[in-house]
Amino acid sequence: MNASTDTIAAVATPPGRGGIGIVRISGPQVPAISTRLLGAAATPRVAELHVFSDAEGQAIDEGLSLFFPAPHSFTGEHVLELHGHGGPVVMDLLLARVLELGARPARPGEFSERAFLNDKLDLAQAEAIADLI
Repeated sequence: MNASTDTIAAVATPPGRGGIGIVRISGPQVPAISTRLLGAAATPRVAELHVFSDAEGQAIDEGLSLFFPAPHSFTGEHVLELHGHGGPVVMDLLLARVLELGARPARPGEFSERAFLNDKLDLAQAEAIADLI
């Protein structure tokens, strides 16, 4: 798989640092993953309250979803952010569910790499982010 055809996901917040955690998803499968995870298509650029459920329909967590359609996102691709309770168990379960639905784990810096490749960041900005990672 490559950046133009696959969908990536990762926990975007540091573990144990806050009450809210974010799982970020980027790529062409975001609309399908969104519909299956949330039970409906996400509304672009609107924070919506959802119950995030596992494959059996059991609640993993309740939180906000934010959908940014391409090309109007950080990566230039479809992006979905899932804002839930920040505990590591919840974040791990939510990420595992997203991976079950077709995303793959993102490599460190891959969201920024995609932003650079899609002309959302210039080289200086990408290097500055890489220095932080």
